[in-house]
Amino acid sequence: MEVSIKTFDQFDIHELYEVLQLRSEVFVVEQDCVYQDLDGKDQKAIHILGYVNDHLVAYTRIFQPGDYFDQASIGRVVVSLKNRGEAYGQEIMKASVKYCKEQGFTTIKISAQCYLDKFYTDLGFISTGEKYLEDGIPHQAMVLEF
Repeated sequence: MEVSIKTFDQFDIHELYEVLQLRSEVFVVEQDCVYQDLDGKDQKAIHILGYVNDHLVAYTRIFQPGDYFDQASIGRVVVSLKNRGEAYGQEIMKASVKYCKEQGFTTIKISAQCYLDKFYTDLGFISTGEKYLEDGIPHQAMVLEF
């Protein structure tokens, strides 16, 4: 998987469309969750895009400490349904964690869907606090410190 890192202003219109299409495909349609994906936060985020054969297969967005949580944060973690089981989720998260380390961040906090607990635990994240509903889906706060 080829990884690309961009600010919002570096997107061309086709890349932005691909990202929004992938997020909508998974978070709205597949998960049957009506929520406001276009939340006004993409402009602050760093976007990590994973491509295979020029097709977007995985994506995350990263916030600096203070932009979302007090700590750095990785969110909108998504892998295309047709590309699951190929370790692209681990690859895009490892690229995202690497970016955070390179920026000098020492802690990453995420709001993780509970059914993905093992996925994030295997990457070193630790669950903190109580489970909660976010957009009708059970979530938990998780942190990774280095």
